[in-house]
Amino acid sequence: MSEHAFSEEQRAGLYRAIHERRDVRSQFLPDPIPVDVLARLLRAAHHAPSVGFMQPWDFILIDRPSTRQAVKALYERANTQAADRFEGERAALYRRLKLEGILDSPINLCITCDRTRGGPHVLGRNTMLDADLFSTCLAVQNLWLAARAEGIGVGWVSIVDPGELAGLLGLPAHVVPVAYLCLGYVSQFLARPELETAGWRARLPLAELMHGNHWDEPLADGPLLDAVRATGAEPPG
Repeated sequence: MSEHAFSEEQRAGLYRAIHERRDVRSQFLPDPIPVDVLARLLRAAHHAPSVGFMQPWDFILIDRPSTRQAVKALYERANTQAADRFEGERAALYRRLKLEGILDSPINLCITCDRTRGGPHVLGRNTMLDADLFSTCLAVQNLWLAARAEGIGVGWVSIVDPGELAGLLGLPAHVVPVAYLCLGYVSQFLARPELETAGWRARLPLAELMHGNHWDEPLADGPLLDAVRATGAEPPG
């Protein structure tokens, strides 16, 4: 083992946060998040890696009821449109799902991406122009894992029109909303993702998603596949 590895207890905590992280919609409590805890979450997000160290993210903290009501209206309109894409039992199941906690959570957070930060030529972004968006998603994941370690739930509301959301929040033209998040303490963290429990989708087996050297080459049987299969391919969550 590397001398730079965390202790066994620290590693266990990290992997627990990864496997027990949930997209929370229905379990929010009204208790406010203490300012020192919220600061830690934002600091964790700000320490995400970014292409060319451009740090393209900004954080809009939203606690004003009127703003949250307006975002909820955007969600309701987009959700109605999304529901119309499904038919039969799938449509009925979709309409039963609770897919946001905009008003239930004590605070909302929009993480944005400034696509001009760092100037016209950002190191490492000449060929993958969306690397700034990928970087912002890493900030979201950092915050999400830190939140789980703090016992705080996070729900990502993706069912909103980004242009309408940008207009509502007054974003400049060069800044795009990447993640609209609901944050708060929760009554519980579900044992499995809510969509899996509801029967919408199941987790795919990791072994079936692994390739060797080329897309059309399944990874050859060997120690790595044996190790994946020996652990049941995925932890319970």
